[in-house]
This record gives sequence, structure tokens and C-alpha cells, in this order.
Amino acid sequence: MSKHLLILVFLLISPLAEAWNGAGHRLSALIAWQQMSEKTRDAVSEALARHPDHSRWAEKAGTSEAAAIFAEASTWPDTIRNDPRFYDEGRQSATPAIPGLPENARHKHWHYVDLDKNGQRTEGEIDHQIDRLTQLLRSTAKEEQISYALPWLMHLVGDIHQPLHVGHHDDEGGTKTEIENPLNRRQPFSTLHAYWDELPGPSSLRGKRLEKFAGRLLETYPAPSQGNTLLWRDESHRLLGSAYPPNGSLLPAITESFDEQSRHIANRRITEAGYRLGRLLERIFAARVSRETP
Repeated sequence: MSKHLLILVFLLISPLAEAWNGAGHRLSALIAWQQMSEKTRDAVSEALARHPDHSRWAEKAGTSEAAAIFAEASTWPDTIRNDPRFYDEGRQSATPAIPGLPENARHKHWHYVDLDKNGQRTEGEIDHQIDRLTQLLRSTAKEEQISYALPWLMHLVGDIHQPLHVGHHDDEGGTKTEIENPLNRRQPFSTLHAYWDELPGPSSLRGKRLEKFAGRLLETYPAPSQGNTLLWRDESHRLLGSAYPPNGSLLPAITESFDEQSRHIANRRITEAGYRLGRLLERIFAARVSRETP
């Protein structure tokens, strides 16, 4: 089989672009958990317990422990991409309502924002949706809205810290940029976006290994300034220049030095997302608990 044909085969079987894989989102969630008070953790856990997919999260986590459920919930907006209970708005007819959820659209355009060379928005809503969901969680008294908005907010704060989720419109955030990765024998050809998504480690990472990894990240990377959604977006956009590998003999190729630099960026951004998410949820739910307590 020719090298060109091999490239085509591997690209055809590559997974659809999401964001950080499950490991990346769970890592940010565990770091966020460390930033929250017990009262906020309890309030967040109660909200997630009302979600119709809570039992699925417990099954995947292999435990009913609150931090593990919290971490698993952060992956929910990606898992619904392949769930037949949900639908792609604008492309598919709405599916039957799911008890306990205000809607069941997949909202794929919430996960990213594409900017042109002048920094102007061309597509995507991630920054707007983070602000909208934050305001919703601060203001609504409807329990199903809280249980729905919380996993989305957790997930999107992670996504906006992935450089290619604030990407170039012409290659759809790296999903159209084909690369060669000789360091990955299992998948030597993929898209650039898929390469970045997998940097945190295997998507199945859970349990003690996940906890140890989160601990190492907390020890390695300092807490960032909190900032706001615009700052997080612009930080990721500024990293785009270093997110693309140098040209190889046939395709842009992952070198050892590029891989080392990219892993450092990915780990730092996952950690920063965790700190910021935890502080954001602390502000939201601490205020809610104070307001709702007689």
C-alpha cells in the first residue's frame, strides 16, 4: 500500500474533532473541584444529581464519589454528539423531549469560535455561550436549567482554553490540516485538531491515575489570573502560531521538539481552565447558596 493511500485510510478512520478529549476535561474538572468550598461542592453535586444522565456518569466513573461524577459530567457535551436522543439543529429534525432537560440539541457551534486574520468572528459561539450560561446559572430558579447549564459551562471553559477552538476559519480550527506524526505508531496520520485533542492522554483516563495526573499539574503550573471570557479566548488565539507543526517531506510533521512544546502548552492550558472554572463556579454557587439559605 502506498504512503498516500495509507494517509487517506488513516484520515478516514480518524475520530471527529471535539476538543480536549475526555481526559483533558476530567483533569480540568478535578482541578476546579480543588478550588471550591464544601458548600459549593454540595450545591454543584445536588444540581448534577438531578440531571437525567447522572446514572450514566456514575457508571462510566465506576463510582458514586462526588468529584468523579463532577469530572465525568464535564465530558457530557461531547458524548451527546453520538447519542441518538439528541439532534443537530439545522440538519436534523428535533428528537423527542428528554424529561429533566429544557432541550436536546447538540449545539456543535457552541464548542468553538473561528476568527479571521483581523480577529473578527466568522463562525462559532463559545465565548458568547460561556457568558450566557454563567448569567443563567446566576439568575435562574429553575432546577432543570441549572442541571442542564452546569455541564455545558464546565465543558466550554475547558474548550476555550484549547488553542484550536479559537482557530482559523479557513481550515476549521485545524480539522482540515492533515499531519504526519511518526511519534504515534498507532495513528501516524491524523488532523492537527485530533492531535491536539489527544495530548492530555488516553480518553479513558479515570480513577487514581487521573487524580495523580491532576496533582502533578497543580504542582507544575501556577494559578493564573482569573480574567474573563474575552481574555481566555484571546490567550488561545495568540497560541495559534505555535499550534501548527513545521512542514515535513509530505505533510506538516510532528517532531520531538514540537511535541514536547505542545504537551507543555496543553497541560498548562488544562490547568488554567481548571483554576478558572473552579473560581467561576465558586462565585456562582456560593452566591446562590447565600441567597437561597433562609
